[in-house]
Amino acid sequence: MQLISRYIQRMPKTTTCEAFLRGVTAYIRKHYKKSMLPRLAEHPEDRITASVVVYSRVSRELWMVGDCQCLITDISHKHSPVYYDNPKPYEAELASMRAQEAQRLMAQGTTRDELLRDDAARPVIIPHMIDTMRQQNVSYSVVDGFPIPRQHVRIITLDFQPWEIVLASDGYPFLCTTLQESESRLQQQRENDPLNIGPDFQATKGFHPDFNSFDDRAYIRFQV
Repeated sequence: MQLISRYIQRMPKTTTCEAFLRGVTAYIRKHYKKSMLPRLAEHPEDRITASVVVYSRVSRELWMVGDCQCLITDISHKHSPVYYDNPKPYEAELASMRAQEAQRLMAQGTTRDELLRDDAARPVIIPHMIDTMRQQNVSYSVVDGFPIPRQHVRIITLDFQPWEIVLASDGYPFLCTTLQESESRLQQQRENDPLNIGPDFQATKGFHPDFNSFDDRAYIRFQV
């Protein structure tokens, strides 16, 4: 994340999406030792990896690389926000698999608090998660120092009327038009379903009692 941020701060404002994909890939790749590259080519699950969503003011485009999300609101016509995401393939299936295993364990007597402390349902999906990671920058896009397939990068083009944009990581299960509301919905999820196995939202992990969320959170809102 820090390397991607550093690259974006330094890149020219006229950078196109294609130039960004090439440039950020080369920048990350420089931070690998050359001796590591053959193994990393064969084992994508060992690469340093992050998702990113970028707004280009010059191109008036949003670039979604990996599992990020955004809301776009037409201000002048007071339309409802339009939601976009770019999820990893099989993520929903893995979350469902973990939910079923958690429910099975609780039916056998494991308590919810025990699962929150030690998620015995998660090991069931770990091998499948690793298999999915081996498909990164093949069947889905991430920034990891290896070529990013353009067809798996979501590009949203805006016209020149006023827009309000929210960009966020996937740590917000319910993305809203304000940070306060997004955080409120996150806390409601924690109170109602801390394991993240219910019908409204499922994830590959739950809320550990020692942390204030189940995943990383990034949120920015601005108008253009």
